[in-house]
Amino acid sequence: MEALILFVMVLALLFLGLPVGISLGLSSILFITFFSHDSLSSVAISLFGAGQHYTLLAIPFFILASAFMSTGGVAKRLINFAIASVGHFRGGLAMASVLACMMFAALSGSSPATVVAIGTIAIAGMRQVGYSKEFASGIIANAGTLGILIPPSIVMVVYAASTNVSVGRMFLAGVIPGLLAGGMLMLAIYVVARIKGLPSEPWKGFGAIVRGGKEAGWGLFLIVIIMGGIYGGVFTPTEAAVVAAVYAMLIALFVYRDMGPLKDTPWVLDSDSAVARVGFNGSVYGVSFFLVWMIMSFFATAGSETVTAGERAVWGLVFGLGIAFFYIYKRGHDLHESMLRCLLAGLPVWRRNLVAVVCAFFPALFGSESRKVMLEGTKTTVMLMFIIANALLFAHTLSSERIPQVVTEWMLGVGFNWFTFLIAVNILLLIGGQFMEPSGLLVIVAPVVFPIAMELGVDPIHLGIIMVVNMEIGMITPPIGLNLFVTSGITGMSLARVVKAAMPFVAVLFVFLILVTYVPPLSTWLPYSIMGPELINP
Repeated sequence: MEALILFVMVLALLFLGLPVGISLGLSSILFITFFSHDSLSSVAISLFGAGQHYTLLAIPFFILASAFMSTGGVAKRLINFAIASVGHFRGGLAMASVLACMMFAALSGSSPATVVAIGTIAIAGMRQVGYSKEFASGIIANAGTLGILIPPSIVMVVYAASTNVSVGRMFLAGVIPGLLAGGMLMLAIYVVARIKGLPSEPWKGFGAIVRGGKEAGWGLFLIVIIMGGIYGGVFTPTEAAVVAAVYAMLIALFVYRDMGPLKDTPWVLDSDSAVARVGFNGSVYGVSFFLVWMIMSFFATAGSETVTAGERAVWGLVFGLGIAFFYIYKRGHDLHESMLRCLLAGLPVWRRNLVAVVCAFFPALFGSESRKVMLEGTKTTVMLMFIIANALLFAHTLSSERIPQVVTEWMLGVGFNWFTFLIAVNILLLIGGQFMEPSGLLVIVAPVVFPIAMELGVDPIHLGIIMVVNMEIGMITPPIGLNLFVTSGITGMSLARVVKAAMPFVAVLFVFLILVTYVPPLSTWLPYSIMGPELINP
């Protein structure tokens, strides 16, 4: 009876038009005040605990990293790389949009950010070559959902915090399902493209792929830093989020120069001679390789007591100089110039850029554009953490009334097994996902279904991926599908048109959900091969 009263209060407040966070928090406070033996002091303890939860501290930093990586320049580089890779297939531009969403998902951890960053550019590009607006919008709305499945994922962090499972295992568990989901969407696009005769881009050769990868490389290296640092044992997922935020800021401001005082200031000017370009580019390749080598080798040998930083630096220096000298020799030979002449000619370019970076360092960090990005990231963080804090209070109320235990006993008593239980979980989450934000819904549902899943022998990491995939589908199903609203906003289409455009590809995600639900190795093989099984203390 108490559980029914609590849920009725939540639904009543939601139908009155109150925000989700307030509905969850207010219903919990009213229930504790009038129907529960619990003390009101538990409200303060629960809300305070949300801000002190170490795992949840990763969320604001991942959001900040996403905000800096959401600049148009990063998204455009990813799209160019994707077009060079798969654009020559029938329907290649649409497939490239999905691939770009997959790559951006690995940088942002957010579905709406993926839709905005990639969709703003990709939809316009698809329209220019003859795709219908509905088809392009449907693809982006669905592909954008990969933002919460491909690691690092904010929703996975929330699930891990709610159930005390490993964030690292959850991130690894999302790799294979994320690639599979993207591959299924691309296959569906290819089939539709063959039927409708959609256009393809001309094949530009492997050189275009290399150039596209080179331009997008510094952005994509963020994935290596996050995943390599976590699984190399260098830092925790929360610390990885901090490193990701700092890295994203430095790349956006000083390497890509998409914002700040150096915006639109190229590293090499048209007035620089061909010889200076060769010397500068060659030395840049050498320095870049050295930096990447030092970071990668640090991750690989973090637990070793025999490999020193000096040894790693020597090897990195040898390989870096080799790459630089080879490039300069090759290009300089074409210009009939010596290596020394090319190197000396490139020094003024280095000096000009280093002086520009030093002079612009603090103005870039504290400039108007950086402040704006941080403000937007802060707004998103406050909104999300407010929902999560109130959802945690609601979950605390459920636990104090032993509602999860009662539900577990009832489901076991009526004969539920793992197969039928997962059907029930999918139905519950698909319905709930239509009305609630993913993080808030996870915090509420996870504490209820988790003990039942453990009792029935469902793997905790497998359960987490099932819940995340349900949240994906919830983001593109009305009436509260967030990706639908975002897509509608960037295209100017009505919500009804966006829903109609997205529905054919939602069917692909439903098939994917069935695969993930009933083929557990898709989720568990990679994390358990690398980190071993998740151990849950009873």
